[in-house]
Amino acid sequence: MEIKKPAMAGTLESSDCQVTVEPGNGKINFALESAVINQFGNSIRKVVMETLEKFGVDDVNISVVDKGALDCTIKARVEGALSRSTDQFENVLWGGEKR
Repeated sequence: MEIKKPAMAGTLESSDCQVTVEPGNGKINFALESAVINQFGNSIRKVVMETLEKFGVDDVNISVVDKGALDCTIKARVEGALSRSTDQFENVLWGGEKR
């Protein structure tokens, strides 16, 4: 999947996260802002990287502002931002299911 334009998914409300993706410079550039980064930063990074890998994304600038989101929410926000960035809304992996 190729990132064509900047896109965002999520909010800055409690228990959510805001994910922003932009075309990269040949690699994954990951930025995380979270009040619980010391406790959950590695877990958040793992969920994001696994989701990017599932979609075959290896060239992206991705930023996550976490407000206490669960893993499933983080995954959904990454998937949403990726779909918006490619204008691809059909035949997309949602929750691991092929359509």
